[in-house]
Parts: sequence; structure tokens; C-alpha cells
Amino acid sequence: MKNYLVGGAVRDQLLGRPVTERDWVVVGATPDAMLAQGFKPVGRDFPVFLHPQTGEEYALARTERKQGHGYHGFVFNADPSVTLEEDLQRRDLTVNAMARELGGPLIDPYNGLQDLKARKLRHVSDAFGEDPLRVLRVARFAARYHPLGFYVVDDTLALMRGLVDSGELAHLTPERIWKETERALMEKNPQVFFKVLESCGALHACFPELAALRGVPQPEKHHPEVDTLEHQYLALEQAANMNAPLATRYAVLVHDLGKGLTPQEEWPRHIAHEVRSKKLANVMSARLKVPRECQELGALVAEFHTHAHRAFELRPETLWKLFKSLDVIRRPERLDGFIDACEADARGRTGLEDNPYPQAEYLRGAARSASIVDVAALQAQGISGPDLGKAIEQARVAALTEHKRLCQTT
Repeated sequence: MKNYLVGGAVRDQLLGRPVTERDWVVVGATPDAMLAQGFKPVGRDFPVFLHPQTGEEYALARTERKQGHGYHGFVFNADPSVTLEEDLQRRDLTVNAMARELGGPLIDPYNGLQDLKARKLRHVSDAFGEDPLRVLRVARFAARYHPLGFYVVDDTLALMRGLVDSGELAHLTPERIWKETERALMEKNPQVFFKVLESCGALHACFPELAALRGVPQPEKHHPEVDTLEHQYLALEQAANMNAPLATRYAVLVHDLGKGLTPQEEWPRHIAHEVRSKKLANVMSARLKVPRECQELGALVAEFHTHAHRAFELRPETLWKLFKSLDVIRRPERLDGFIDACEADARGRTGLEDNPYPQAEYLRGAARSASIVDVAALQAQGISGPDLGKAIEQARVAALTEHKRLCQTT
């Protein structure tokens, strides 16, 4: 019975990156032997155990055989006779198929170190093509290691295309697609995830609303990159550069989906695309079962991002309607996510990445002005019930009017 550190921990050690979690493979053991040593079972599909002291995962070495659709369609063999090399062979990428005993030499039967040095993401074997989830995983790894120069080799991309063409991705659950997407969105280069998916046809399979933006033109005067999907990628890159949280990045991802529905005779203009974008954002959010915070902010940014860009032109009444939609009085933190998404949208244009976005400070100042209305003073005047609500709104609009006047005179 031997324990081997495997996968990401070995890979990141070799890259000099911090190791956040360690996974182990146990060769020559049985479930009973693991239980006898105090390990706690957690695996449902195959034997995985938690170490009684460290809580790290220890999985029995196993092989697998495809017997159905999707990433659940496998039969596993975790017999004690399964070797380490057999276990590593079932893994997705060569850089994830290395192992070592604690303090021991590197075990690298599939040339993972060579690919690590060459910055190549390459499949271990043709068994890669049996698991559709690997399409998303490889795209996520490409996003994570893009700053180091990693790329997906052509042979692996071909296998990914084969999985897409076979229809296997249709068997992935929304939860699994979202889990990979969520992790990819929080990488330093999340746009690479979607670019890789596009290159193998998986963008259309998993995110058809995004794929529909390819080839849809925008006015070159405002969008030098012209293509709407390129703009989405650039805006997402800007959101990551701003260290935006997940909900903001997701909102950037969905903010222009409605442009994919603009009739061609109206190109390159996209009149009222905001309403269509909100609808498609909600469709995508529901299908992927995204968290509520992401869904809500995504819909708001889709519907109102042009309001933010035109902030200086908005009438105080219109600005207050925007703030009411954002619920900024009760949820002031939502305004930051909204503004950051709109700023990423504005910066996500070729050659305009470093342009200032003064609308951000204007909107934040306006929200502060609207929030300091003295409700108690209005009540002291004997105003109550529905009249109080109207008086509060009038006071907030008056505060926004004054804020606009002051900004125009300074």
C-alpha cells in the first residue's frame, strides 16, 4: 500500500505556484484497509476517503470504462491490482498525470514535465474523448495558465471538437457547466476560456447566446473592434484586470447578448438591444442555474448599461428611476458591481482600454446625494403614508438635481 501525491499539486509545485490543496492516490489498498486506518469514506461513484488528521482526499487507484453518456457514464475498477500508471492514464492532461511519493522522485510516465516546459496542454490518451466535461476543464486550464504561455495543442483540440460533434456535451448538467464557468470567470484571463470553447465549437453548445454574437458588427466609431463577440472578450478581460467579483464578471459576460438578435438590416446599429439583452441574460441564467446575485446583476447591467454611459445626460428623474431599479438605498453595494461592469464594458474596446470613465464617480456621488435625504424631517412635518413616499422621492430627485448642477459648474 503506497500513497502518491498526484495531479494539480505536483503540477503547481513544478511551476513554482502555490499549492492550495493536495490530492493523493493510494495503490494496493482496499476500502476496508482504508477504514481500518481511520480514513473517512466520501466517494459515491468510487472509493475516496478523507485523511483522519489532514482532511485531504485519498482515492484508491482506479481504471474506468465508458458505458453511457456524459461524465457519469463510466464503470470504475478500484481493485488493489490497479497500478499507478494505469490510474494516471485515465487523467485528462499530461501535466495533470504526474505523481510522486512524499519526498520521492517525480513519476512521469506520459511526459507531463516535457509538456509543462513546452507550455503545452495535451491529452494523455484517446480516452480523453470519452468525457465531455474535459472540454470545459481544458478550456479552464487554458485560461488559468494563459499568463505563463500555455496553449491547447491541435490534437487535443481535435478531440474536443469530436466530443462536441458527437453531442456528448448535451449530457452535461447545468450545475457542472456552471461550476467550470464560475471557476473560469475568476481567472486572470477568463476570456481565454470562452475563446477555447469557441475554437472547438463548444461555445455554441454551452453558450449559444454568446456564440450568436460572432460576426455581428457594431459601429466602428464607437467599437473599433467591430465584432460584438470580440467586444465581449475584451470587456471580460477588463473586468478581470479590475479584480471584479464574480457577479460583476458574469454581468459583463451577458450585457450585450441582445445584439445577437438585431435584424441584419439594422446593422451595425442595435436599437433597444438592452431589452433583448436582459431577456437573453435571464434565459441563460435560468438554464445554467447561476446564483441569484449573478442573475440579478446580469439582468440589470444588460438593461441599464447604456444609462451608465450616458449618466451626465440623464434627467434627475431618470437617474432616480435607475437607482430604484438597482435598489441602491437598501443595497448600496450593488451600485459598485453595476458601475464596475459598465466601466469594463466601456474599456473593453480596442484602443480605448485606458480611457477614463468619469461616469463612475458621478454615479457614486449621485447615489450618496440621494441617500442622505432626511426622512425624519419629512415625518416631523406631519407627512405620512403614501404622501411620505412621494415626498421622499421628490426630495431624492431634488438632491440629484442639485448634484447635477454642482457637477456642471465645477
